Amino acid sequence: MIEFKEKYINPFTDYGFKRLFGEEPNKPLLMDFLNELLKEEQGQITELTYLKNENLGTGEVDRRAVFDLYCTSENGERFIVELQKTKQKFFKDRTIYYSTFPVREQAERGSEWNFELKKVYMISILDFIFEEEKGNKQKFRYDVKLTDIETKKVFYEKLTFIYLEMPKFNKEIEELQTRFEKWLYVLKNLHKLDRVPEKLRESIFMQLFAAAEIAKFTKEEYMHYEDSLKHYRDLKNSLDTSKDEGKIEGIIEGEKNKQIEIAKNALNEKIPVEVIMKITGLSVEEISELKAKN
Repeated sequence: MIEFKEKYINPFTDYGFKRLFGEEPNKPLLMDFLNELLKEEQGQITELTYLKNENLGTGEVDRRAVFDLYCTSENGERFIVELQKTKQKFFKDRTIYYSTFPVREQAERGSEWNFELKKVYMISILDFIFEEEKGNKQKFRYDVKLTDIETKKVFYEKLTFIYLEMPKFNKEIEELQTRFEKWLYVLKNLHKLDRVPEKLRESIFMQLFAAAEIAKFTKEEYMHYEDSLKHYRDLKNSLDTSKDEGKIEGIIEGEKNKQIEIAKNALNEKIPVEVIMKITGLSVEEISELKAKN
């Protein structure tokens, strides 16, 4: 019998995310999440159709785009939902590029087309914080549209980018006030829970917890999840190691700079090189180089 360290899957693994939101039986979960996310934006989504998540460019040399989730509503609006586990240098550029696929595929072939487009939503759930937004600790949601710089009014409303910086969402279960906040809490904390909290005992979340319970997996499903979880943990460990190494390098660099300043001052005071070497730990070559620059 397999023993599980966690009761529920981690939604930030590829397998976990697609099991909860990308499978036909769990489509109500995705619809409810999108309805809460876009409550101020549009009317209620009553039906979704999953679309092919791999899209090719218009030419042979064009790059392809592989979406985590891609679907359309009953009125033709397109939704790309991406889970991004780690920082990517040009991630915003990537989201812009991805948005071009659902725009282009709406072009009607073989007839006169008046260029009318249905809305496109690019939704990114991030397990990191944008470097330029680190100082803004309260804001974790960004709703982006084409806007006139002078008037600040939306110039074009059919293309929307939504970014959710999940590390900034730190509300505890008793602090949750809206259904949307409950969704964010579940996404961030599901794998840490050992039971369904009283505040989340709503039918939609009960369905989610049932779908996420690892003990109900088949052996094959469990193996797929374990592979996905291992990849996620390896990725996180690599990032943590890089951060730790960066901190150590920063400390070492800082100490070295201090010793260099001490050596410069000592040289100005005409203290012998041998003494400076003992005080600072710098080599004779390093001190000679400093002396030549003085």
